[in-house]
Amino acid sequence: MKAQRERARQEVLNVNTGRSDGTIDREMYEAMKSALLEVIPEGEEGVPFGELAERVKPLLPEAVFEGASIGWYTTTVKLDLEARGLIERVPKASPQRLRRR
Repeated sequence: MKAQRERARQEVLNVNTGRSDGTIDREMYEAMKSALLEVIPEGEEGVPFGELAERVKPLLPEAVFEGASIGWYTTTVKLDLEARGLIERVPKASPQRLRRR
């Protein structure tokens, strides 16, 4: 029986709690981070949070995200990117909109 190689993990932060939410697969994190930064603009208007999962899906490697919840990974990495100061919520926007910093 072949031993499975342990996959690298990435700690994810949560802007709402100010602490770690644990770890996720690093390959999935990096792919989602790249996709989010590609679809979230720098402009004042930003992009609606509700559209993120739909916009990133075509940019994600199918083999890596096969059977995964795109919505869950989108939200988890979005919160991490907010906590790290790479993206921010557009003030007073309802529903929530995001832009790059």
